[in-house]
Amino acid sequence: MHRVWHDVGVAELIFYAGTMDCGKSTLALQTDHNHSSRGRSGVVFTRLDRAGQSVLSSRLGLAVEAVEVDEDLDFRAFVVDQLSGGARIDYLICDEAQFYSEAQVDQLAGVVDDLGVDVYAFGIMTDFRTRLFPGSARLVELSDRVQVLQVEALCWCGARAIHNARTVNGEMVVEGNQVMVGDTSTHPSDAVAYEVLCRRHYGSRTTASRAQQQHMSAQPLPFAR
Repeated sequence: MHRVWHDVGVAELIFYAGTMDCGKSTLALQTDHNHSSRGRSGVVFTRLDRAGQSVLSSRLGLAVEAVEVDEDLDFRAFVVDQLSGGARIDYLICDEAQFYSEAQVDQLAGVVDDLGVDVYAFGIMTDFRTRLFPGSARLVELSDRVQVLQVEALCWCGARAIHNARTVNGEMVVEGNQVMVGDTSTHPSDAVAYEVLCRRHYGSRTTASRAQQQHMSAQPLPFAR
């Protein structure tokens, strides 16, 4: 039987990390384009993308079909099955990697070390409680390189945003399930939404809508003649 995978020892596991709105999904799409345009063959994975199942999308409106990662997916078994069937796989694009299990991140490391396939993982570091996602923590522990994305997300005040805040019906919350799908929005009618905040305004729970309300309530009354 002919050999179906690459020489072991040249591949890497790279984790591209940042907050929401830092362009990680856009970079994932660009990375896939750059490699495929040079004749490399890859597979795109995602989990709980805002655009729906089996889609990797960016806020710029770009999207590609992707393999949806569920709790039962074994990355190493998936790649072995594909290679054994004659497919060529040079790299994996793994978006929303913060939602992967620790075991799945271990499998990605095995894909790199045992099969010689590059893995480019993209995800946010911390949840709405400022705690590391298990998938992100394991990627930090195992990756050959961790790249912090250089596109800085900004808080409503203009300072660098480092925290991902969750709002429910317009109010910031710091308790609840770690994973709850929503979108980055500050519209008060959205049941579940997210926005990025600097540490100061995360600590004071001052979202953009709350800041606007405080500003409006602080306006002086018009002079009465």
